[in-house]
Amino acid sequence: MADQPIPLLVICGPTASGKTGWALRLAEHLPLEIISADSRQVYRQMDIGTAKPTADEQARVRHHMIDLIEPEADFSVAEFVDLARPLIVDIQRRGKLPCVVGGTGLYIRALIGGLAPLPTADPELRASLHRQAEREGREAFYRRLQRIDPVAAAGIHPNNLVRVVRALEVYQLSGKRISDFQAEHQFSEQSYRTLQLAWDHPRELLYWRIEQRSEQMLADGLIDEVSALVQRYGPELKALQTLGYREALNYLEGSCDRQRMLNDIQLQTRRYAKRQLTWFRKQPEIIWVDSSWESGRVLRSIEDIILR
Repeated sequence: MADQPIPLLVICGPTASGKTGWALRLAEHLPLEIISADSRQVYRQMDIGTAKPTADEQARVRHHMIDLIEPEADFSVAEFVDLARPLIVDIQRRGKLPCVVGGTGLYIRALIGGLAPLPTADPELRASLHRQAEREGREAFYRRLQRIDPVAAAGIHPNNLVRVVRALEVYQLSGKRISDFQAEHQFSEQSYRTLQLAWDHPRELLYWRIEQRSEQMLADGLIDEVSALVQRYGPELKALQTLGYREALNYLEGSCDRQRMLNDIQLQTRRYAKRQLTWFRKQPEIIWVDSSWESGRVLRSIEDIILR
């Protein structure tokens, strides 16, 4: 790593808050390249349901960490960090400003400060926890994590069984909550001079944006996207149990009508956004920007803090 910390701009926050659009507007004034910090945009063939930047948007500004792997593959936070860190160095070396954009808070936090030293995985215990989840149901299993480690649970979607199991596995192996490991670690490997920004939308505006985006996803062909994934990989594909895809799959299987599907997507997305807000509000480094911050003030902050 260079003697001086590499400047790194981070645009984060909940889903549908306008992160991509904000980064594209900043790119009109700054020579930035975007690194996606979205745990689902790494998957190919999952474009509409993940709100992946369009081909036109990707043509306007160079994007990284998108369309890396096939939908049936696994992808971890450690893999994200291993791939993103060399990208940041390369972008800076080419005279550009690396800009991380996304709503997967753990990816961003691990990228900036490193990963906490957690207990090694125990395959037998992990398999046992998966069997328990199947018996209890995912919601009940998630509530178990909420009781044991509410801080970790706030940053994990209830249907992300892999991360729920890992958090419970860490607790059973060590007697210590995964959030405590992370807090002690303090993510102290500061390799970057970072400015983290997030839009501070009123809650009712954020929910309206979620409703509009959900409707647009259906208009753009979400059902066809899910149908193609089912035909190629089958309905048991793990990626189809994530937000938006799960509800569309229920519709395709005849469990609900189109309006109920839309309502469910909107409801679950609002709940997810609320959990994201809980996560990001606990990160003291984030500057929450409201509508009174005109673009000039944001640009001056970027220049003063990370481009000095």
